[in-house]
Amino acid sequence: MSLLKPTRRALLASGAAMLATPSVLLAQDSMPALRADSNARRNVSSFKTQRWQDHFETLDRVTIVADTGSRALHYWSADGSDYRMYPTSVPLTDELTRLGYTEVVRKKVGPTWTPTSSMRERDPSLPTFMPAGEDNPLGTHAIYLSWPAYLIHGTHDTRKIGRRSSSGCIGLYNRQIAELFELVPVGAQVRLI
Repeated sequence: MSLLKPTRRALLASGAAMLATPSVLLAQDSMPALRADSNARRNVSSFKTQRWQDHFETLDRVTIVADTGSRALHYWSADGSDYRMYPTSVPLTDELTRLGYTEVVRKKVGPTWTPTSSMRERDPSLPTFMPAGEDNPLGTHAIYLSWPAYLIHGTHDTRKIGRRSSSGCIGLYNRQIAELFELVPVGAQVRLI
């Protein structure tokens, strides 16, 4: 019977595994605390599903719930057979966030952008007007809500999705706002929570 002689490579691998074991165990122990901590950093993986029944009396038309807490937009078709969820960007601060009920009043492919006076007050370097195009912060499509200056729109800056990064609007990846744009008619009911 022959005994196997350990190689240098095997010894190094087993040593590295033994050093990593305490870190893995600590990480596993801290996971419940992270889930329970409401101040834990949120990102696009923090989605939670919504039910339209928790927000509206009826589903008689296309319905949208934009959840600023989990940074997700929820879409339901008028008959409830189609449910979709999209990652979003949300307003930078609670002061910029408008919550409540509204509706879609118009839609635009290739939106232009005119920063509000409060946006320009916060950042005087903003232009007074920006035509449609790759530099436009509204992306490729915009869905306008009944609240002035509040939109659901795309973004060319994909780093913004999943973060607090807007001046009040809800932002989606351009390919996803294009999909939502086709699904959502003027008159769709919307709630921001």
